[in-house]
This record gives sequence, structure tokens and C-alpha cells, in this order.
Amino acid sequence: MLTKTSKTIALCSIANFINSADRVIMPIAIVPMTDEFKWGLHGQGWVLSSFAIGYMSSQVVGGSGAKKYGGKLILTIAVLLWSMSTFLVPFFSHSIWALTLSRIFLGLGEGLGLPTIFHIFSHAIPGEERSRAFGYLVACGSIGQTVAALVCPHLPWQWMFYSFGSLGFIWVLIWTMLYTENRGAYDEEFVDPPKVNNTNVRWSEFICHWPLWSIYIAHFCMNWSNYIIMQWLPTYMTRNLGANKSHIMFTAVPYVMNSLIGVVAGHFADALIGHKWTVLSVRRLMTSIGLLGPGLFMLFFSAVNNLPLAVIFVSIALGLSACNSSGHLSNHAEIAPNHAGITFAISNTLATIPGITCGPLTAELVIQSHGRWFPVFIIAAGVNFVGAIIYLSQSAASQLL
Repeated sequence: MLTKTSKTIALCSIANFINSADRVIMPIAIVPMTDEFKWGLHGQGWVLSSFAIGYMSSQVVGGSGAKKYGGKLILTIAVLLWSMSTFLVPFFSHSIWALTLSRIFLGLGEGLGLPTIFHIFSHAIPGEERSRAFGYLVACGSIGQTVAALVCPHLPWQWMFYSFGSLGFIWVLIWTMLYTENRGAYDEEFVDPPKVNNTNVRWSEFICHWPLWSIYIAHFCMNWSNYIIMQWLPTYMTRNLGANKSHIMFTAVPYVMNSLIGVVAGHFADALIGHKWTVLSVRRLMTSIGLLGPGLFMLFFSAVNNLPLAVIFVSIALGLSACNSSGHLSNHAEIAPNHAGITFAISNTLATIPGITCGPLTAELVIQSHGRWFPVFIIAAGVNFVGAIIYLSQSAASQLL
């Protein structure tokens, strides 16, 4: 029989599986959809980028809404919204503007999701189990991306959306039946109460503390490298390493590695805390591995012309990045237990900026370097190294908010 903690971790991790899977369907489906509807390149661009508009605009709403109305309600709304937006795509596809609007709603729903889960974890998961909770959460997201990338190319494009959209509806039924929420007069009750229960915090407090900025910057730096891998790995493998269509399946290997290392890192971090390591030393260790390791292996990746070796190096880079789930991503629940949903929302909003900027910036760097990719990876590694230094010097594990 699963404990309430285990059920909470499992349900939220499955929600993130669906979240991540739904997010990667459109980049796969847009190829056959464009062939059918004869969209131009600008139309395709609007469809693909409109997700980020909704995603960035709903992060803080999710964190503050979960605090006011409860994590159960907001996460239910989030999953229903993004699942409905996914399921109805074939009905909107006749109009590129209706489809773009549905993608914005998909982003709105998914933007509510993770901040709400962080709020739930800060209230419902004991401190000594948080590392593994965030490890499973991040790992299930990577598995969702992997499953969607492997399954969707074998389905008619309509059924890509029907099948994964339906998963969300099933999840909502299970969630409403199995998850119970304990609420006091104003907020959810903590399973592991913080030392200070401060509910009246000015918004300026969220940007006035260096320990918070160390988390925000570490998250930004982590995503800079991850978005480069997500957006450009198939292109780099094809253009620079001679990969053919059968080789592109190897782009799933880094996500498998990410999910495996995320789970192992979570258990390892909790074991260190159980062996009397301070929480701060564990968060700094895991963040250092999660930023310095990928930076180093991305440099190795850029220096080889051998496809199998390149796949190994990029897989290790993305795998080690999962250690951040036991590092700065877990740190929200310690530094701001009353407001973890909001601090994560701010962090994730800032960390979405690389997803928008590193695409055109990477293209410009490669063009200006006459087809060479080394500057792209040098900058990514440098960003990781700077993020690690700032987090190591400025982070904290004592409650601020």
C-alpha cells in the first residue's frame, strides 16, 4: 500500500510526464500538418512559438493561485486546460489562427502546472524526501518527452493529439479520487511545518535576496544548455556528424539518461542528508554536478566528429543536468516553504527566456562562424560555469520567506 507521500509524488510525476509529452507533439506533427494544409514558414513559426506566450504568462498565476485556492484545484484546472487544448487540435487545424490560439491555451495550462506542483511538494513532502520527489518529477518529464518522440512518428497526426490528450482526462479522474488536501483557514497545512509561517510578503521580497537570485540564475543557466540540446541536437547530428534518419532515434538517449540519473541523484541526495550532511552542502554539491558536469561534457561533445562518441558525451551532459533537481530546484522548498510555488514560477519564467533566445542566437553564431558550432558550445559551457559559481557563493538553505 502506497503512503500518501508516495501517492503524491507518483501522481504529480505522472502529470509532468503528460505535460512534457504534450509539449513535444506539435514539433513532430507540424511536418505532416504542413504537407496537408500548405502552411508557409511564417505560419509554422507562429504555431510553434505561440506556446511560449501562454507558458511565460501563467507561471506566477499558478504559484499564487495554488497558495490561495489550493494545489489540488489549480493542478486539476491546469491538466484539464492543457489536455483539452491538446485533444482539440485536429478540430482547430483548419485555421492557423485558431490553432495558434489553442497553442497559447496549451502554454497557459502547462505554465500553471509546475509552480503548482512545487507548491504541493513544499507542503506535502517531508524535507528528508524532497530530493527524490523532485528527482522523480524531472525524470518523468524526460520520459514523457522520450515516449512522445518515439510513439508519435508512427501515428496519424490527428491521433498524436487524441491519444496524449486523453491521458490527461484519465489522470484528472484518478487525481480527484486519490489526492486529499488538508487546508487550514488560509492555506494548506504543512506535513513538515516551516520555522516561520509568514503569509504577508511583499512582491518585492521575491527579487531582493541573493539566495533567491542564485536559484533563479542557476535555473536560467541550466535551461540555456538544455534548450540548445533540445532544439538543435537533430540538426547538429545531421549537418555535422553525418547522421541519417535511422540515427535520429539516438536523440532519445540523452532523455533516457536524464531520467535515470535524476532518480539516482534524488535518492543519493536524500541519503547524504540522512547521513548528517547539511541541506545546504547537498544542494550545492548537486547543483555543482548539474552545472559544471554538463558544461564540461558539452565541450567534449563539440570537439569530436565521431557520432557514437558524440551521443555518449551529450547523453552524459543532459544526464548530469538532472542532478539540478536535487540541487537548486529542491532549494525552493527550504528557502521559501510558504511561497515555493511563486518563487519557482518566477524562476521558471526567467528560465524560459533561453528557450526563446537561444534558437535565433545559435543560428546567428553558426552563420557568423561559417558553419562552425564551437562558439555555441563554448558560450553554453561558460554560462553553466558562471551559474555554478554564483550558486556556490550565494545560495542558502535557511528560510527567508
